[in-house]
Amino acid sequence: MSRSIDARRARAFLQHAAEPTSAALARYVARVGAIDAAHRIAERTAPSGVLADCRDDAGWELTDASLDAAAQAGGRFVIPGDDEWPTDVLTGLTHDDDAPGVPPMGLWVRGAARLNELAGARSVAIVGSRAATQYGEHHAAELAHALASRGVTVWSGAAYGVDGAAHRGALATDRPGSTVAILGCGFSMGYPAGHVGLLERIARVGAVVSEYPPHTPPARHRFLARHRLLAALTRATVIVETGVRGGARTTAGTAAALSRPVMALPGPVTSVQSAGCHQLIQTGTARLVTSADDIIAAIDKANAAETEPEADVPAGETPGR
Repeated sequence: MSRSIDARRARAFLQHAAEPTSAALARYVARVGAIDAAHRIAERTAPSGVLADCRDDAGWELTDASLDAAAQAGGRFVIPGDDEWPTDVLTGLTHDDDAPGVPPMGLWVRGAARLNELAGARSVAIVGSRAATQYGEHHAAELAHALASRGVTVWSGAAYGVDGAAHRGALATDRPGSTVAILGCGFSMGYPAGHVGLLERIARVGAVVSEYPPHTPPARHRFLARHRLLAALTRATVIVETGVRGGARTTAGTAAALSRPVMALPGPVTSVQSAGCHQLIQTGTARLVTSADDIIAAIDKANAAETEPEADVPAGETPGR
């Protein structure tokens, strides 16, 4: 028996049809809706510019298999319109050409914690080098533990190095909702292999999140794409050790484009692994931080600015003059 085409199934189909960074697909969905877009792509009647970004072999069978696999793994597919969809923090991602990235069609989630609460006013991304030094891993874990102890949810990418240290530091608090991992593959892939146990622990207290269906394999472009989600789903980004070309700089750039606070932990002046942090601070992209107090102060200031009403401006006057 075939399933009806509802918005959730349609959006899952669209995630199989194209990579989530397709601006052409995002614009098309915004114009005709997810259900009509999925039908027309499946029937190959969508505009050629959209079909150019889509796979020829996208089908409903694979979509249904992914939804079933997610449910069997204790996961779910969260979409816009759901109560837990983090609308407030994702508003900066649009299909506009000058946006820092397109919004996700949906997010695959393992973990009982609600996504909108994990991405709430007290959330931070801590990211950095996979080839971290002992200095970087120690301070990532210390910062994450101090933040999680004070009710801040720590997000990271579950990679080796700084990411793993941040997750472990947050988990050491035993606080529900202490940490979230965003993956560059499906959550059923067990990647990276050395962090399978860590991911299980994260899912038990927080969530493991991906915009890729459960059995999607890891790939470099997918890890690059998830940087925009780390920046968009959190209120601030902290960089702990990165080289001058490190991937964490992409997260920092997206956060800055979204007008979210960007912070960086300084390291030894002789450390190549901290050169990217020092460059971010020198250029003014990131502010220097050395403690959880610094980070919380920046988050609180940003949250206060968002909720502060705009000052009344007398008729005929321009703000700032």
